[in-house]
Amino acid sequence: MTSPTRTTRSTPSAAPSGFAGSLDRFFKIAERGSTLGQEVRGGLVTFFAMSYIIVLNPLILGTIPDGTGQFLGGDPNTSVAKVAAATALIAGIMTILMGVVANFPLALAAGLGLNAVVAFSIALIPDMTWPDAMGIVVLEGLIILVLVLTGFREAVFRAVPVELKTAISVGIGLFIAFIGLVDSGIVRIPASLAVPVELGLGGSLTGWPTLVFVAGLLVAIVLWVKKVRGALLIAIVAATIFAVIVEAVAHVGKQNPDGSNATGWELNSPALPASPVAVPDFSLLGQFSLFGSIEKIGILAVVLLVFSLLLADFFDTMGTMVAVGGEAKLLDADGNPPKTRAILVVDSVAAAAGGAGSVSSNTSYIESAAGVGDGARTGLASVVTGIAFLLATFLSPIVDMVPFEAATPALVLVGFLMMTQVTGINWKNLEVAIPAFLVIVLMPFTYSITAGMGAGFIAYVVIKVALGNAKAVHPLMWGAAVLFVLYFVRGPLQALVS
Repeated sequence: MTSPTRTTRSTPSAAPSGFAGSLDRFFKIAERGSTLGQEVRGGLVTFFAMSYIIVLNPLILGTIPDGTGQFLGGDPNTSVAKVAAATALIAGIMTILMGVVANFPLALAAGLGLNAVVAFSIALIPDMTWPDAMGIVVLEGLIILVLVLTGFREAVFRAVPVELKTAISVGIGLFIAFIGLVDSGIVRIPASLAVPVELGLGGSLTGWPTLVFVAGLLVAIVLWVKKVRGALLIAIVAATIFAVIVEAVAHVGKQNPDGSNATGWELNSPALPASPVAVPDFSLLGQFSLFGSIEKIGILAVVLLVFSLLLADFFDTMGTMVAVGGEAKLLDADGNPPKTRAILVVDSVAAAAGGAGSVSSNTSYIESAAGVGDGARTGLASVVTGIAFLLATFLSPIVDMVPFEAATPALVLVGFLMMTQVTGINWKNLEVAIPAFLVIVLMPFTYSITAGMGAGFIAYVVIKVALGNAKAVHPLMWGAAVLFVLYFVRGPLQALVS
């Protein structure tokens, strides 16, 4: 695969006329070597690859009481449904905005990891309410927006060496493949805890859902190597149909929180819904208190919490847009995507919008690479993904039909595609090779894009200093390294403040 540090585009095809021609000119579809069909397919693939967030985000935010014992939205019986509707709505609006403003095939939704921080590290603080917690998210988004508008965030991004950007893309490729394997149940935490992870159950693949995943992955691989258009989307749909048939015949059921029915579906059962339509409840929108948390825990504690969210958001998006841009062959010679600032502005607004919508910070999704892998090259794919999210506010029963085991094969295959960019790193130059290695391995090993980037950045600066070449380090790389050090020790710092 061509290195992500160079822009490679197919020969533009003849531009269509009429409405299709207007779309082509606005989104530069032909110019980027794509077609209307590719963009639609790519947008749908991205949606199906990340639609799990409509189910998973409510299970994280809607089932945990805050520091006062209240559930998000008040009623624990309706909290999950409210979070699901708001999650899809905010994701849809912000993803469409990304497509129209930045013309980049990148989708956004409530960030996994970030939502866990909000639920388990912020909302559970004594006397903290859900509106207070979401107010912290809004503050974080507004601060990041200021950093973008002043050019600081983009300047930091451009200060990162090209080979480290390539390492970020490769590391995210491994990370996204690992996510697919874990979410599908192929890789699990063993009950004995003798080792961190194992293959399936007791080192063996078992259960109907596992068969659905394996079948979906093989279909995706075969279609991909045969260069069938829409390979990933076809594989997801085929695996979903297979899963529905399996559930109807075998009555597999979901895995239970207590560990029983371990061979069941990982998240949702792929059963045909009684009705494909459900009326959404958007009452969570606007339920946030911008400065309420300061009264509860003090200004210093709030600053540290905002800093924790901000740093994760700040660098996660940088890594994601490089990875997606590299897969789409849209990066320039310095490894930068087109309209970088526009991408970062939309992502920053999304962070604040997620807090305002009570669904946690919204951020760019690496699953967008699945759509890019199926041909998406422009913002039109993001518009398609966004429309699908908006429809999902009403069609959530249909979204629930797609189990992890049917969607995650696409993530594994895309992980392979992104991994091939590793040839863009000069492994004989230890000054960048060792930091690149740390970036690549720590992303999947720590389940965190930010942790991998932080380790690589710090190592890069330390090596340069040790070799007496500190002047070669960009001042912003120094600043980023210091921030990452603070990020890694934020736990002890928070303990000191509290």
